[in-house]
Amino acid sequence: MPRYTPKQIEKYLRQKYITQIEKMAKNLFKMFRDESVEAQAFVEKFKQLKAKFDENEPVHLDAEYHREMVSYIERLYGQTVTNEAFDTPRLNEIREAEMSNLNRLQKMKNATSYKKAKHKAKAQSEDWG
Repeated sequence: MPRYTPKQIEKYLRQKYITQIEKMAKNLFKMFRDESVEAQAFVEKFKQLKAKFDENEPVHLDAEYHREMVSYIERLYGQTVTNEAFDTPRLNEIREAEMSNLNRLQKMKNATSYKKAKHKAKAQSEDWG
């Protein structure tokens, strides 16, 4: 039976937590994009996702993207699931804005992706012009 170091365990838990955040974001985006999804179905699915997310031990997140995503999820959960007045017309009102928010967060994630040094130099020289 293999023994894992505390660092390996921490890395595993961290990755599991991050995977859960990204899975939740993907599901939210799908539900916002699908106009046939009604408020009741949205709330039920969001509750399931959030319950599964809350099972994970919170971990320290270094990436700004992940911290923003967690605060986005908490804010959206408060506005929808815990709000008695949340209904399908309200869901339709916030649909576009929330898809834009999720897109902005995705762009934030993609902005940190790897770029070759030659492309960085080209972008910097364009800024100087």
